[in-house]
Amino acid sequence: MDVKLPEKKYYRIGEIAAAFELNVSHIRFWEKEFDIIKPKKNKKGDRLFTSKDVENLQLIHHLVKEKGLTLEGAKARLKQKQEVLDTNKFILAKLEKVKAELLKIKGELD
Repeated sequence: MDVKLPEKKYYRIGEIAAAFELNVSHIRFWEKEFDIIKPKKNKKGDRLFTSKDVENLQLIHHLVKEKGLTLEGAKARLKQKQEVLDTNKFILAKLEKVKAELLKIKGELD
């Protein structure tokens, strides 16, 4: 899933939920379940997610929603193959960009 968020230092949970097309409660649940998601909290207790948190959420979303792994399966996969997953995610993002560019060219030729 290609998440479109503006370049910012911190993102609020509502922005994150909208970008992933999930409920805010879903993001809070993943925060509790996965150690790699650690948003900062302001004095009011509002969650402030960093770009790294967004990348980790993308990874979790890919494993759970797109690959169909259970939460326990996703946790195990994250622990075992973090480097491989990062590489695969990078390659997948590149391929998606190439696909979009090819579709654009195809549209111009038609």
